[in-house]
Amino acid sequence: MKSYELKLSELHILIEDVAENFKNGVVILQGDLACGKTTFVKEMAKKLGYGADVTSPTFSLQHCYGDKIFHYDIYNHGLEHFISLGMLEELEKEGLHFVEWGSDELVAILTSAGIDTLTIKIEKISDDMRKYRVEYAYA
Repeated sequence: MKSYELKLSELHILIEDVAENFKNGVVILQGDLACGKTTFVKEMAKKLGYGADVTSPTFSLQHCYGDKIFHYDIYNHGLEHFISLGMLEELEKEGLHFVEWGSDELVAILTSAGIDTLTIKIEKISDDMRKYRVEYAYA
């Protein structure tokens, strides 16, 4: 597990590391409300060449940015609803899938299905500082 303690202006350090080391699979984003999960996705999408606006799919469940960047939010409906809609099959598509509010249970399901995952646990230290704990799980 890697750990980073970064100002928001330094988030690019983590973005570079993830972009270099994780090119296909599911990125699970965990942390309290307003800790920076969507901010992370915005910065990754920008790094990957997607220039348009990135917003949290809290009410729509999924947003697609181009054909290789997918963004999910399972906060409102939970994992069981996500699975019941057949969304696990979506996570098999080539590209990067960012899942806000993903659980350790989802990580276990994905790795057992042969899908690489990266879990990023975000902790808000102050308005401008976050702690990121990063753990790769290759299937």
